[in-house]
Amino acid sequence: MVDIPEQLNVFDRVTDAFFAVNNDWILTYLNNEASRLLFHGKTDLIGKCLWNEFPKALNLSFYEHYIKAINEQVTVEFEANFPSLEKWFDVRVYPSSNGLSVYFKDITCKKRVLLRKEQHYESLFKYNPDAVFSFDLKGNYLSVNPATECLLGYREDELLDMTFIPLIPPEELDKTMNYFLEAAKGITQHYETRVYHKNGKILDVKVTNMPIIVNNEPIGVYGVARDITQENKNELLLLESEQLTAVGQLAASIAHEIRNPLTSLKGFVQLIENKVPGVNKEYFSVMMEELGRIESITSELLFLAKPQAQEFKIEQMNKIIQDVVLLLGSQALINRIEIRTENIACLPAILCIGQQLKQVFINLIKNAMEAMPGGGIIQIVASIPSTSLMLIQVIDQGKGIPKELISKIGSPFYTTKENGTGLGMMTTIKIIKSHGGNVNISSIEGQGTRIDIYLPVDSSVSAS
Repeated sequence: MVDIPEQLNVFDRVTDAFFAVNNDWILTYLNNEASRLLFHGKTDLIGKCLWNEFPKALNLSFYEHYIKAINEQVTVEFEANFPSLEKWFDVRVYPSSNGLSVYFKDITCKKRVLLRKEQHYESLFKYNPDAVFSFDLKGNYLSVNPATECLLGYREDELLDMTFIPLIPPEELDKTMNYFLEAAKGITQHYETRVYHKNGKILDVKVTNMPIIVNNEPIGVYGVARDITQENKNELLLLESEQLTAVGQLAASIAHEIRNPLTSLKGFVQLIENKVPGVNKEYFSVMMEELGRIESITSELLFLAKPQAQEFKIEQMNKIIQDVVLLLGSQALINRIEIRTENIACLPAILCIGQQLKQVFINLIKNAMEAMPGGGIIQIVASIPSTSLMLIQVIDQGKGIPKELISKIGSPFYTTKENGTGLGMMTTIKIIKSHGGNVNISSIEGQGTRIDIYLPVDSSVSAS
């Protein structure tokens, strides 16, 4: 095919471009299509060295493939770009003892379409606001987009050296692995799980896993993940709001229904105690205590049932705490409990409803005393962690609260006490939040509980 007589030249009727070279890389023939695609006339190339005429090809894949074909005497097929000609070629190389026969065709338009599609997919991957990533069948990361780096806090090179397994909390691992394995079998999965950020924070994520199918066989798994931590928090807040609304409606109804007969009952118990002889006085004492408890619950319900109309005023925070300590001092003494205050003199005046904050500390100290039936020490520790924030801690030495129950404290009618209603802590949290503050609860079973009360400090109020 290398030495082709001119009269037998049928290659000009072939749609593919064609040329032939001998073992010294001398062009012995090229057809019209090859002349057109290479932008050279036949007479300009025939008899010339291929690499002298196209020196830039020496640094391209053409040279490597041609050398392979002639040295190994094997047919070679490949696609390659020739930048100086601004063309992509589909090339087939056939070796013989005399040289090479090369067929090629222009696939530039086809390549541009494919490259445009690839760029579209790359843009979808790179600029997607959701985390997009891929795994092999063992769960090793193969690719990640910038949103994945942002979600997890790891760089791309760090993720490509690991599997997803260390990122999943232990309690979520079995579930997440099962979803991954189902996707690896070819079944798309939608689920929610939790992941570790690099800084140790745990995030809630919504995930879709899709199989990567090649030749009808799954070879990996694509993943798309979105951070729903804030969404879940918002849903929880909405649920709590709905619960509060329900409690408020129920509270208004209960409080009005109970208060009038309760007043009558208290009056008649006192009358009977004074008029009826021979009845054990302890019975009346128990009855009055229980009626007092009902009255206390009714007051808490009324607080939850309607917004308070009291006016915010400038109050000395240390005085509020001192008043509460003084009020509960005798009760603490009876229960062999010492209430210690530390650094409360540093607390500035703030804009607040003093009676409500007193109620907060009464609730917290009473809870602490009830958690310490054998006596002990209750500490009230104050500090100013920043110019805009004060911190007041109520620390007891009680039995503590199980870790799994702490998050439920403050929910309507949830309590860890045998005779509690849960409304006291609910009221406490509501008051602090209405003052722009926050409540944090930490506890160790058998050692005690610490309630952290954060309240905003207005420097203009403090200065005045």
